[in-house]
Amino acid sequence: MPTSQNPVELLWREEEPEPRPGLSVGRIVRAAVELADAEGLEGLSMRKVADRLGFTTMSLYRHVPGRDQLVELMSDEVMREHPEPPPPEQGWRARLEAIARQAWEIRKRHPWLAEVRGTRRLPGPHAVAHYDDLLATLTGTALRPSEVIAAVGLLGRFVDAEALVLVETLREERRSGMSEQEWWGGRDDLYERLDRYPAITHLWESGGWDDPEDSFEFGLRRLLDGIEALIQEREETRDETCQECGKPLDPAASGRPRVYCSRACQQRAYRRRKTG
Repeated sequence: MPTSQNPVELLWREEEPEPRPGLSVGRIVRAAVELADAEGLEGLSMRKVADRLGFTTMSLYRHVPGRDQLVELMSDEVMREHPEPPPPEQGWRARLEAIARQAWEIRKRHPWLAEVRGTRRLPGPHAVAHYDDLLATLTGTALRPSEVIAAVGLLGRFVDAEALVLVETLREERRSGMSEQEWWGGRDDLYERLDRYPAITHLWESGGWDDPEDSFEFGLRRLLDGIEALIQEREETRDETCQECGKPLDPAASGRPRVYCSRACQQRAYRRRKTG
């Protein structure tokens, strides 16, 4: 595959049967995922991937232009691990929670995925399919279209933020050769100085740190509670706001209640339904 290929074409390429023996994009990507799983994203290089496969570094560049493109391919590769989303009959909350848990499990297997960030990262087909599944869980609720997108974005950032803690923990353990529990267990000189802080002392003496909340479980529940509260709020005012843009509706002079605030919103909603 030529290295001059458009990045989108590389990500969205049609998968072909792999040559035997020889290099292929698929084999390079899978070897890179295994390397990043073992050493983190900071340990990933084209040379290490080539060594893992038993080829020269230059031979990899005939298939993948560089490390940045390789990371994008890796990200989309692990996103294919998402199973089919739950059926609509389960309701939006159960479906959204299930997909979020799937995303969390994938990031526990591949913590480096949370490090693949940036506003100009190109998504591949598996990442887009996952995003579409998330949007579908809230589409059709009382949320406005912009709120559906915002809620899904908030949930995705939460999962990545939790996964970044895993990344940082693994990085420090590899660097120091010491577990988190061992490192914090040796900080007696710090703990001796904390009794001057009343809130910390109260919570410590009350057992607040004895059985801590699971941060992912706690955060996911609170996020879903917030989305549910917003949906309930929107349902209570559904007939009072435009279903397309969310602006308040003027009362109808007679006949059926108004649904859209203007002819333009009505036409936009119609076009969206026809193309969706």
